[in-house]
Amino acid sequence: MRLFLKLGGSLITDKTAVEAIRRDVLQRLAAEIYQAKTLQPALELLIGHGGGSFGHVAAARYQTRQGVRTAAQWRGFAEVSAAMNRLNTELINTFLQAGVPAIRLQPSASAMCRDGQLVQLDTTAVLTALQAGLVPVVHGDVAFDEVRGGTIISTEEVMDFLVARIRPFWLLLAGETEGVLDDEGRVIPHIHPDNFAQIAPLLGGSRGTDVTGGMAAKVQAMVALAGRLPGLQVRIFSGLESGVVAQVLTNPETAVGTLITGSL
Repeated sequence: MRLFLKLGGSLITDKTAVEAIRRDVLQRLAAEIYQAKTLQPALELLIGHGGGSFGHVAAARYQTRQGVRTAAQWRGFAEVSAAMNRLNTELINTFLQAGVPAIRLQPSASAMCRDGQLVQLDTTAVLTALQAGLVPVVHGDVAFDEVRGGTIISTEEVMDFLVARIRPFWLLLAGETEGVLDDEGRVIPHIHPDNFAQIAPLLGGSRGTDVTGGMAAKVQAMVALAGRLPGLQVRIFSGLESGVVAQVLTNPETAVGTLITGSL
C-alpha cells in the first residue's frame, strides 16, 4: 500500500518560538513509523513535513512568498532554504536512528513555479526511492518562479503535486489538533464537497507564524484534491497521542480525526 504522511510544522516544532524542535515528539513519531514499516513490510511511505518555527519565520521576515527581486530578498530566499534544511536534517537523522530508511529529496532542487503555482517537480527520484523500500522525505521549500523570481511552496502544495502523479491510496495529515475543528472546538468527522461550504466559515486560522495559510485554506485544498482524484482519501488527525500514527499507518481506515473525501 502506498501512503503519504505529512507531519505538520506545529506537531514537530513549537511555532510560537524560533527554530524550536519538539524532540520528544519527533523521536516518538520516528519509532511509530518504524513500527508501522515493520508490521507492513510492503508499505510504500512518503513523508512530508511542515516548516514550523524554522522556514515560516524567515519566510515571513522577507515576504518570500510574494516574490523575490532585490539582493536582500534573494539573501532571504537562501536563508529560508537553509532554515528548512536545518529542520529536515534533524528529521532525517532522527528517522535513521530509529531504523527508518529515510532519504531527503529537497523540492527546490527541481521545483519551478509560475506566479506562485507549482508547475514542475521531479517525480522520478520519489518513485525510485519508494520502489527501493526507502522513505523519501519532502518539505515546504523555496522555489524559483518564472513570474515572481522566487516564492514559497508549502508542504501541501508539494504533496498535492506528487499525489496527482504518484497516486497514493491515502494522504494522512498529522498535526497537533484532533482533526478539523468547528467554531466550538468539536471534531468534524467527515468533510466532502457537499458540506464544505457550510463548514468553511467555522474553521480558524493557524497558531503561530504561518505564511502558507491556516486550516481553512488547507481543508479547502484537500477537498479540491480529493474531488479531482477519485479514490483518494485524506485523514487529518493528531500526532500528539502516543500510538496513533503507527495505528493509522498500519490501518488508515482507523476512525480518528477528520476524513476528507471527494464525494459522500
